[in-house]
Amino acid sequence: MSADEHDAVASLERLGLSNYEARVFLALQKLGTGTARDVHRVAGVPRSQVYGAAEELEERGLVELQQSTPKRYRPVSLDAARERLSARLEREQERAFGYLERVQKERTGPETREDVWTLRGREPISNRVVDLVGGADERVLLAAAAPELVSDGMVEALFERAETGVEVVVVSEDPAVRELFAGGRCAVYAPIEEPPSDHTGRLLLCDDNVVLLSVRAGSAFPDSTEETAIWSADTALSAVLTQVIRSGMAALLGE
Repeated sequence: MSADEHDAVASLERLGLSNYEARVFLALQKLGTGTARDVHRVAGVPRSQVYGAAEELEERGLVELQQSTPKRYRPVSLDAARERLSARLEREQERAFGYLERVQKERTGPETREDVWTLRGREPISNRVVDLVGGADERVLLAAAAPELVSDGMVEALFERAETGVEVVVVSEDPAVRELFAGGRCAVYAPIEEPPSDHTGRLLLCDDNVVLLSVRAGSAFPDSTEETAIWSADTALSAVLTQVIRSGMAALLGE
């Protein structure tokens, strides 16, 4: 089996097929139509296992069966297969998350909150920024060292908050970051003082009780995608950090 075929089988397995089902389905795509013997020869699946795999594929609506002697199998069109596998994934997702929602609603006992949470990776951090910005009622301050740290979702979330009357301030020494917010209702500033030379991440403050701070792998690797963040919300720690950071940002902006 070639590397591409191996990858295709692995992908079909992730879509819910067994290994034998995936290999039989792939073999039938090559054959167009075939008997269990044909499939065994192309797929390398034991002939005794081809029958069971083909029957499972038929039940999934991925294979058609011709009642002949010997039986012949034919795959449905790729569009039909894609639609049926997608529908199955959606059903499984709805089933899983429906259960998780019920469990969450039935949760007993007081909710506990840790002072500080840690995130790793640019995309998870960007997603958390979007979530935190969406909950802001009065003011948001975002500082980012580079445009790659400002996702499209972050820009949209900040514009949306600004449109609702929330005070949104964006600070960056990088003109490319400031350009992302040109023409909107966000107040955009360049610091009059140089930020710390090792600052290569982003900072978010929401209202007076939410703070997120991130750093990349190191100032020696400013283009690194390795990013780590800490964030805290609705805690004594976040309130203190918010005030301290606001004071520091005021100095950078000459306020």
